[in-house]
Amino acid sequence: MDAQGRGRADDIDPADQWVLNPNTGEYELRLGSSAPQSGVPSPRKPRPSEAAPPARSRSEAPGRSRPETPGRAAPPRRRRGAPEEPLPGRRGRRPAKKAAKGRKVLLWTGGAMAFVLVAGAGAAYFYIEHLNDNIASVSDDGASTGGFSKDKAINILLIGTDKRTGKGNGSYGDAGSVGHADTTILLHVSKDRSNATALSIPRDLIVDVPDCPTTQEDGTQKIIPGTQQVRFNTSLGQDGRTPSCTMRTVTELTGVKPDNFMVADFNAVKTLTSAVGGVEVCVGKDLDDPDSHLKLSKGTHTIEGEQALAFVRTRHAVGFGGDLSRIGLQQQFLSALMRKLKSNDTLTSPSKMLDLAEAGTKALTVDSQLDSIGKLKDLGLELGKLNTKNLTFTTTPVIDNPTEKVKATVVLNESTAPQVFDMIKNDVSFTAVKERKKKEAAAVAARLKGTKAPASEVRVRILNGGAVAGSAQETLSWLQNEEGVTKSENAGNAPAPLAKTTLEYAPDQADQARRLADLMGLSGSAMKPGESVTNDQGLPAMTLTLGKDFEGAGVSLTAPAKAPEGVQKSTADKVECAK
Repeated sequence: MDAQGRGRADDIDPADQWVLNPNTGEYELRLGSSAPQSGVPSPRKPRPSEAAPPARSRSEAPGRSRPETPGRAAPPRRRRGAPEEPLPGRRGRRPAKKAAKGRKVLLWTGGAMAFVLVAGAGAAYFYIEHLNDNIASVSDDGASTGGFSKDKAINILLIGTDKRTGKGNGSYGDAGSVGHADTTILLHVSKDRSNATALSIPRDLIVDVPDCPTTQEDGTQKIIPGTQQVRFNTSLGQDGRTPSCTMRTVTELTGVKPDNFMVADFNAVKTLTSAVGGVEVCVGKDLDDPDSHLKLSKGTHTIEGEQALAFVRTRHAVGFGGDLSRIGLQQQFLSALMRKLKSNDTLTSPSKMLDLAEAGTKALTVDSQLDSIGKLKDLGLELGKLNTKNLTFTTTPVIDNPTEKVKATVVLNESTAPQVFDMIKNDVSFTAVKERKKKEAAAVAARLKGTKAPASEVRVRILNGGAVAGSAQETLSWLQNEEGVTKSENAGNAPAPLAKTTLEYAPDQADQARRLADLMGLSGSAMKPGESVTNDQGLPAMTLTLGKDFEGAGVSLTAPAKAPEGVQKSTADKVECAK
């Protein structure tokens, strides 16, 4: 028996649970006494006003929409910005001799979707509208990039609130809390999906919260004034702030603009851990925390539901008893949950996948760019490509607030935090790269090795390809007046914007390129061997295009190659015991 007591999924071929309904022409899940019961609610019986339409005549072309039946009410549904993507496997009506093929399992899995927020999903197409109705969404208020893209790096902001909502949650969190950002993780997934970084942001970190344009319940816009030098967790809930304000605060703090956000309360941990049958955690000592109601003996334990929630909430029984100690515990829990989600025990169980779809969609509040099961599925498939050994958990580097006698808050560690933020912003992995990537990195680094021409011999045209207005002229003045690159000129705007600054040069200009790269702090990846162009004097010149990453003349553009010394990190594939 699995955790839900529904019987073993492998006792029956899932394909045999699908039958053709002659009234609708669609395949539906058979829930007879011989089949194991799943978490899918049975399709509701049609009301008298929703009688089935007459069968389509042979003269009607397949695939064309049928005229609306007079008097037939359309089922209520929440409209979204884009049409739902049909589930793989759906092809409409078929001849009876092909019915067996049509009854193949109509399941898809979302992988490990943003840890505890969306674990995975499996459903038949008639179940999609039900799942869509589970999802709550709020406006991103223009604070996001507009949503994740499959061909770019992905940044998802995960927020756990301390709001007391839901049955049985009255004893958790702060009484009367409007729902602050109690647990916040910025999940960065690399462009090639080979690695990811989960950056925890302490709730007691002192930050500046910017002004936040916020959509009100009546649809009007209101700007909530920002506040300076306050706890990070007040970026949500306080003064009516929504998750879009937390998103703006993260952008101000890290320089990384999230693509989407997901918010969950206490129920997410309880329902999702129960849906997968519990997760295995390890503690290095006996734990007894009366505040969180956690009581575990030294060793490994499988926890779910209330006990799982107590585990991620406890802090007094581990480490130094503060929020930073609890962050480490939460990261260990998320690693364990991700391992369980990607295990065969979960992915091959239709009942568990359906339970996860139900629990995950009910636990979520997402932004308006991510408000359908189709979009969540696409995100899940991208995240599902990750290998747990290349998912690194780390925490924003902080130190105790030096202005406090009684230490209650923390501030950024300015010597290491900027480097961590730059690694995420520049898509640099916190884990060791594969051998192939090492060879590629060595080839790129080799572009910087060799002789460098004198600055007076460097001939370059400067284009603005996405930097702030005036950057090309600023760079020209700096190069000519301070660095001696007198053979340089402002060539105006580039034909198209670039995310990254680039320097294109011909093979015989490599020594000039190395000198300019040294002056500007360009990495080997910014150097693009190619062709020279003709400058205003009719002479061959290199082309320097300032991208959106350009922060000013004299500011280095070289991203850090590895995490700074002393930064705490762990990977999701390893079991670590809390102490």
